Amino acid sequence: MNNTRRNVLKGAGAAGAVTVAMAAGLLKPGAVFAADWNKAAFDAKDLNAALAGVGGGGAAASGDIVVKAPDIAENGAVVPVEVESKIAGTESIVLIGEKNGFPLLADFKLSNGAVGFVSTRIKLGATSNVTAIVKAGGKVYKASKEVKVTIGGCGG
Repeated sequence: MNNTRRNVLKGAGAAGAVTVAMAAGLLKPGAVFAADWNKAAFDAKDLNAALAGVGGGGAAASGDIVVKAPDIAENGAVVPVEVESKIAGTESIVLIGEKNGFPLLADFKLSNGAVGFVSTRIKLGATSNVTAIVKAGGKVYKASKEVKVTIGGCGG
């Protein structure tokens, strides 16, 4: 039996075992993958409530946080964003889209000395500041970058 066939059979067996465990109620995906879900913050519909939900209300501006995003996004549904925190002991990085209907975009938890860097794609409904909130050493810091969202790439 060749290795490709063996890998397919092992993968199918593992998928079958997970399916049986889910069907029997032994494995609940919500409990496994979203144990640290901050529902109140993600459901917040205004900027202040989202900031309060993640503990970023009194964040100090920091030059040690770099937010990379395009100046102009031709498609607000897929905006690439990178955040790099040069602050030692970075524990979490939160992304906020100030003018979105639901401002909290992402909440990344970093542990075990992980590098303070995240790269993702976000959705922006309108031209807005994208703010990164960084928690490190018991303090909260922030940095922002304005992203202009155009419709059809016509400028904005």
